[in-house]
Amino acid sequence: MAFRRRPRPVDSIIRLRRRRELSPAVAEVEPPRHNKPLLGTTGILLLGFAMLIVAGGGLLTLPMAQNGSGFTELETAFFTSVSAVTVTGHTVVNSSTYWSTFGQAVIFVLMLVGGLGFMVVSTFILLLIGQRSTLQERLLTRDLMRDTVGVDQMGGLRHLGRAVIFAVFLLYLVGAAVLFLQIQGTVEGMSTFRELWHSLFLSVSSFNNAGFQIFPEAAGGSVARFVSDTGLLITMTILMALGGLGWVLVVDIFRKHRISRFSLETKLVLVTSILLWVLGAGVLFLAEFNNTATMDTFSWFDKTIGAIFSSVSGRTAGFSIIDFAEVKDVTKSTFSGLMFIGGAAGSVAGGIKVATFAVLMAAVISSLRGRPHAEAFGREIHQSQLHRALTVAVLGFALIVVSATVLTTLEPDVPFLDIIFDTVSAFGTTGASTGVITDMELASKILFMTLMYVGRLGPVALALALSTEDDTEVYRFAQESVKIG
Repeated sequence: MAFRRRPRPVDSIIRLRRRRELSPAVAEVEPPRHNKPLLGTTGILLLGFAMLIVAGGGLLTLPMAQNGSGFTELETAFFTSVSAVTVTGHTVVNSSTYWSTFGQAVIFVLMLVGGLGFMVVSTFILLLIGQRSTLQERLLTRDLMRDTVGVDQMGGLRHLGRAVIFAVFLLYLVGAAVLFLQIQGTVEGMSTFRELWHSLFLSVSSFNNAGFQIFPEAAGGSVARFVSDTGLLITMTILMALGGLGWVLVVDIFRKHRISRFSLETKLVLVTSILLWVLGAGVLFLAEFNNTATMDTFSWFDKTIGAIFSSVSGRTAGFSIIDFAEVKDVTKSTFSGLMFIGGAAGSVAGGIKVATFAVLMAAVISSLRGRPHAEAFGREIHQSQLHRALTVAVLGFALIVVSATVLTTLEPDVPFLDIIFDTVSAFGTTGASTGVITDMELASKILFMTLMYVGRLGPVALALALSTEDDTEVYRFAQESVKIG
């Protein structure tokens, strides 16, 4: 047997790496190049609606679009086009008498495309942010679609979109049929065909929260002639409420049935919307109860139904059974705030959106309760959502302040509260008005057109701009406290 020497404890083997092994190795990897489109999603959205406004304004300038002779003034045609496309409802002429049937048909198409088309397109955009991005973003988007509309594939979303569009058009027809039964025979000398046309127009305008109507106007608000027609007001209220909530929320309600299974956004929007409707109805009922210029002559029942109708319409649609030029200051102030909030995201309504306001209120309540994060309905709201909500609200408020200041300079004879009311109405694409826009100068009308355009597309465009992936920063600054209060 061969003798094998046992290694001593002090023995050790040291290997020296060759110089070549010690040299650093540098791997150069060129990131994949992505061809950036000439226009992004935001640009396409803004440009598309601008082209629709130009086309509508061009058609409304034609002699056949009005009941008089000659071409319509550019400021009148384009102001109406902007108002219709943004489903605002601000007018500088009487829509029932100034525009011909052709002109009314153009307005009808503009508010149909601007309302339903924008609702569907904006919702798809908000749901599909990041579809051509990373795998993680696609998974997040899939989860978002599944939680909101119950599908997790693009094909399912397209199918659902077609189903919703079909349902909305069916709702248009049902609403028109119900309205036709209510208005039949109410206007002396109007043919059945004209009554059908007026009913369809009013149904689409109600659901789209457009605020346009082509009935011969009576003294008071735009639909003051129907102040005692309870069935018609209730039908319009339901249509306006559904349009202001948006189809994603409605689908979530019908799919899940139970309140406990609703998404956090659905709960926030529903609860906040109901509270805002109650607030608006209560303030208007109490403030205008004995106002001889508005609701003093109404019966108790008409005052109640009228207050509910005005509260729902005043936030998003702009139909009115009273003259807002004659309401008390507390009513103007309250409804200015309601119009600034607007409707739900992905709906036909404007404003900063109900969810934005709800998130801010949740943060305030959580702070008062000593909670470090915004909470609502047993769920924590991500900090990025709070930042986006705060950004939208602050920028919207700043736009209102700047615009009102400019209008006060341009129109020194107009009461400041009326300017605030109509400015917020334009930004919130509501259409409720004190009637001061008609007599304003061209510069003021251009500013109002800009407000309607920005108010309609600005929040969605801003949401797209802020829709970056959460927690993507590679570094964070050192924290330091700031005294608040």
